[in-house]
Amino acid sequence: MASPFRSLVEDESRYNKSFNLFLERSSEHQCMQDFIHGVLPEIFQKIGKGKSSLNVIGVGSGAGQIDLQMFSQMRLKLPGITVSNEVVEPSGDMLFKYKVLVSKTPNLEYINFTWNKMTASEFETHWKEKKLDKKFDFIHMIQMLYYVKDPDATVSFFRSLLSDSGKLVIILVSGQSGWGKLWKTYRAELCNTEISQCVTTGDIRTFLDSKGIPYNSYLLPSQMDITECFTEGDEKGELLLDFLTEVIDFSKNASPTLKAGVMALLRHPECSSEVDGKVIFNNNLEVLVVEP
Repeated sequence: MASPFRSLVEDESRYNKSFNLFLERSSEHQCMQDFIHGVLPEIFQKIGKGKSSLNVIGVGSGAGQIDLQMFSQMRLKLPGITVSNEVVEPSGDMLFKYKVLVSKTPNLEYINFTWNKMTASEFETHWKEKKLDKKFDFIHMIQMLYYVKDPDATVSFFRSLLSDSGKLVIILVSGQSGWGKLWKTYRAELCNTEISQCVTTGDIRTFLDSKGIPYNSYLLPSQMDITECFTEGDEKGELLLDFLTEVIDFSKNASPTLKAGVMALLRHPECSSEVDGKVIFNNNLEVLVVEP
């Protein structure tokens, strides 16, 4: 059954507000930095061995900050490399911000950017219609599979574009995180069936294992302070609650029973821990590095 609520992704302004607050209250960006600086350089060394140029796709690249940090690490590991970079991003606003960031960032002459204002599925259709056979050395999907209709099919298509030594990097919340527990418990009530809002790496692992597709995984420990969610009427708490449930004005629109159940689960040890009077939500992410 489809969720009776309006999904937060339908209101871009409120989504961006709640997302920015989430970044302030969580260690999400920090754990990504640790991966980009600690693990990714070795992956770049493997895919760049013996090559003078690399083909890259960023699927759902947003405003480009993470992309440029990855390219910075790539450049350090592979100093003479040139890059052909396909950016796939449906939001015109995000693409504009990405282009501004590129214009303000020095020493990016080695990257040729192609801007695709489209969803992942539109890019797939466009690619197949043009019968293109270009292969890619590095494809990344960071926190974006929630917004596609069929994550397994999306992973399959982009994996089919990998070169022999290419890698597909997927980052999502871990199936063992607080998100995983929340979605497992309230999938029917909260999850938008038009997209795959409640997907975790647990789901993608199940798909990859069923097809015998090889991959490596890395856990990115992360947490989020959700204490404000438990103060009735707190504006920031309401925004965080919307982000956690992906529902617009969850506390106003949810039935008393559903709201009480969600609030109790958010405090439950399987979702959060209490530290110095604060409620700290398990926001662990996981990286899957998928082989061709």
